[in-house]
Amino acid sequence: MFKVFKKEISFGGKKITLETGKVARQADGAIIATCGETVVLATAVGAKKVNPDVDYFPLSVNYQEKYYAAGKIPGGYFKREARPTESETLISRLIDRPIRPLFPDEFKNEVQVLPTVISYDKENEADILSIIASSAALAISGMPFLGPVGASRVGFIDGKYVLNPSKKDLKNSKLDLVVAGTKDAVLMVESEASGLTEQQMLDAVKFGHEGFTPVIKMIEDLAKECKKPDWVVEKKDLSSVKKKLESEFTKDLKKAFSIKDKQERSNLISEVTEKAKKLYEEDENFTELDVMHELKDIEKGIVRTDILKNKNRIDGRGLADVRPIMCEVGILPRVHGSALFTRGETQAIVTTTLGTSDDEQRIESLDGLQRERFMLHYNFPPFSVGETGRIGTGRREIGHGKLAWRAINSSLPSKESFPYTFRIVSEITESNGSSSMATVCGSSLALMDAGVPIKEPVAGIAMGLIKEGNDFSVLSDILGDEDHLGDMDFKVAGTKDGITSLQMDIKITGITFEIMEQALKQAKDGRIHILGEMNKALAKSRDNVGKHTPKMEKITVDKKDIATVIGKGGATIREIVEKSGAKVDVNDEGIVTVAAPDEDSRNKAMQMIKDLTAKAELNKIYNGKVMKIMEFGAFVNFLGKQDGLVHISELADKRVAKVTDVVKEGDEVKVKVIGFDRGKVKLSIKQAAI
Repeated sequence: MFKVFKKEISFGGKKITLETGKVARQADGAIIATCGETVVLATAVGAKKVNPDVDYFPLSVNYQEKYYAAGKIPGGYFKREARPTESETLISRLIDRPIRPLFPDEFKNEVQVLPTVISYDKENEADILSIIASSAALAISGMPFLGPVGASRVGFIDGKYVLNPSKKDLKNSKLDLVVAGTKDAVLMVESEASGLTEQQMLDAVKFGHEGFTPVIKMIEDLAKECKKPDWVVEKKDLSSVKKKLESEFTKDLKKAFSIKDKQERSNLISEVTEKAKKLYEEDENFTELDVMHELKDIEKGIVRTDILKNKNRIDGRGLADVRPIMCEVGILPRVHGSALFTRGETQAIVTTTLGTSDDEQRIESLDGLQRERFMLHYNFPPFSVGETGRIGTGRREIGHGKLAWRAINSSLPSKESFPYTFRIVSEITESNGSSSMATVCGSSLALMDAGVPIKEPVAGIAMGLIKEGNDFSVLSDILGDEDHLGDMDFKVAGTKDGITSLQMDIKITGITFEIMEQALKQAKDGRIHILGEMNKALAKSRDNVGKHTPKMEKITVDKKDIATVIGKGGATIREIVEKSGAKVDVNDEGIVTVAAPDEDSRNKAMQMIKDLTAKAELNKIYNGKVMKIMEFGAFVNFLGKQDGLVHISELADKRVAKVTDVVKEGDEVKVKVIGFDRGKVKLSIKQAAI
């Protein structure tokens, strides 16, 4: 019934298996990929007809994690998987980025790739396996995919590169890098690092590329045996349209791209666009999309030729020049930390909010419930580019936010040294190229303004590439138009000494390591320049947190005293919170964290906790309160909730007939600790009076 094709190889010390022919046979391509007990089903389906109104390649990648894969039932009322999590969205982007450039420009059929995790062993990650499975599904589908693509993860542990490290290994790694590409070139890099050098990052990319080439060979061998017939893709002859548009509008377009101001330039290009549409509105042989495609191609040629031949950029800068930078801090009076970062026509307002452990984000995943103390949220409202549009959090917002998160994360202080929870929000107020890197710079400044003792300031820069044949130019701090019309988006963030995050997307079939090396060197120069400009506003973290920041302090109590601090049913800790106005959190290790709106509240709560957990000292005198009268003496509360017994013989310096002759319940008295009896404290009122 089934005609099954199967291949397997050893990849980074682990066996990877690709199988097709048994499951999802009506998809154009379907692969079951297995590593250990992690299994991914990846399918690829392409629409057989082109939507004539589409002027882009409608590729969608939707990575999904099924909770049954890890033997879990989803939380929530409906008990089923809901909208994609942030992690699923990021992995969807990770898969999309290396495969998108490998379809020809003329292919406009809708393509949907669905990698689904159907078994997960909590040891072998599904992201790399999903890139490989998706690539294989496309490779056998018959669609015009110029792959296959391979991918690998690279760690840097004890000075050595490790191919596909485990989750446990990554905890001790200075690098978490994902690289993907063809057998000849790298197409995508995504990474977080702890201040590695440019050469170390370049070597890591090379190591990862060499590591996944056997995977590509496996996919090629599988495709030779079971690939479906190639699709026929027709390319419409638009040479006459291009020729006419060139003669009519080249002069106007060259003039437009000589204007430095983005809005003026956009307005003039819009005028040309409207004229071009009218030129062919009566011609039934060519659609408006045909005309716009060729006009964009002319624009692309003008900009790229000027850069390659004349080294002349749109705004007149040199290839390695960074736009003017202005930095301000403390711009918002009530927030804990704030910064305004402006670079040319790109601008971000970035804020830092400090909270307690109660504010940590709780994330449910296949690995179980996790807590995250650092959140970075990136917002890109349409007014930032002078447009109207929908407001919401899309893949762009999630992806750019995570990139900035990776850049900043390694510079944050440990929870032990600085117990706050961090939330950074970047509001992009203007955009003309690399707002994600503006977010990195603004985040660093906002953290320092909030008094967070970061290890070192962090800055980021976006690099671009124009490449024709063997001729190429690397551009520092790219504009939006240079990004759209160029061949590479290469973002580098780090401190003055090393890289903390690297992201690269290639829009052509790949670049050489020579280009990458030059881009990294040029990016370092730009990063150092930007850090210098940031230092003019604030060079290091403020000595203290701001007056509106919750005041936080930790105290460690004996594990035996945890129940004392919490009290029966939480009564004691609630009393501390009500009386002091502070938040109090106690963990299983006996670490008590107190956060309060001001120092008085914090100090009051701390004193109450110290009183509760303090140990009575022999011969020390305390203030106490008579709590209970017995025939043989009085019980006195003298140390928080701690009681001791004053025997009737220790009430006064004379014989006492009745306890109530000396004290009554509620009396405030001074008592002296005179001994201990099987854990109970013996007190004396008469000795305290001497």
